[in-house]
Amino acid sequence: MQSVSNRNVDTVGRILCVVNQKGGVGKTTTAVNLSAALAMSGKRSLLVDLDPQCNATGSLGFEPSDGHAIIGTESIESNIVETQVANLSMLRGSRTLQDVDRLADAGETETSQVRKHLDSIIDQYDFILVDCPPSVGPLTQTALTASTEVLMPIQCEYFAMEGLTQLIQTIKKVIVATDGRLTFGGILLTMYDPYLELTREVDEEVRDFFGDIVFDSVVPRDVSLSEAPSHGKTVFEYAPRSRGAFAYTQLCMEVLERD
Repeated sequence: MQSVSNRNVDTVGRILCVVNQKGGVGKTTTAVNLSAALAMSGKRSLLVDLDPQCNATGSLGFEPSDGHAIIGTESIESNIVETQVANLSMLRGSRTLQDVDRLADAGETETSQVRKHLDSIIDQYDFILVDCPPSVGPLTQTALTASTEVLMPIQCEYFAMEGLTQLIQTIKKVIVATDGRLTFGGILLTMYDPYLELTREVDEEVRDFFGDIVFDSVVPRDVSLSEAPSHGKTVFEYAPRSRGAFAYTQLCMEVLERD
């Protein structure tokens, strides 16, 4: 896997699915802060919380929705809320068991419904970022089918590559099923500590395996990234001069360069 595929979609904007089968790797942190960075760069951005844990929703200071608009039959515009960050909107997540079960049992009808909803508003945004649950289950597959790119955060730890084979196979199946609509958008190394030998080993292993699909930008261990969600803020609002804020600014620039 040595190159990034060209996108082959007929939508106006880019729909990035932020996914990893493991929890605690910086998935939601990346979805929240990358969407904020893109918005701050002047790009109209929408963050969609598709994780029943609703951590992305809480990270921006919102309460979960009573029902998830992404699987309804009505237009979703009325359910989109504006955040404190200019150019950044949000579609809140839902913990409603009926919604979770419906998406967990998603067949072609639900999958196409999610894709239809996102495509119906993509001309209003430059970027839509979808925060997925930490799994390769139906919820994640539904999000992948509706997206144009997949972004995978990988924590710099001993088991970083564990389970990725299954995730990559799932992504490849979706790429085939969607006739190339979905492409590999990039791999992001998170919780990066350059002083640790393990971090350097994981960095080398991931870059050797994935090639130029790995972002040059890395996200360091930074307490500001952990603290910001408890205040309902992005890292740019909470600690704009922090290492985490700088890292996501750099990542934003790379994402824009890969258009």
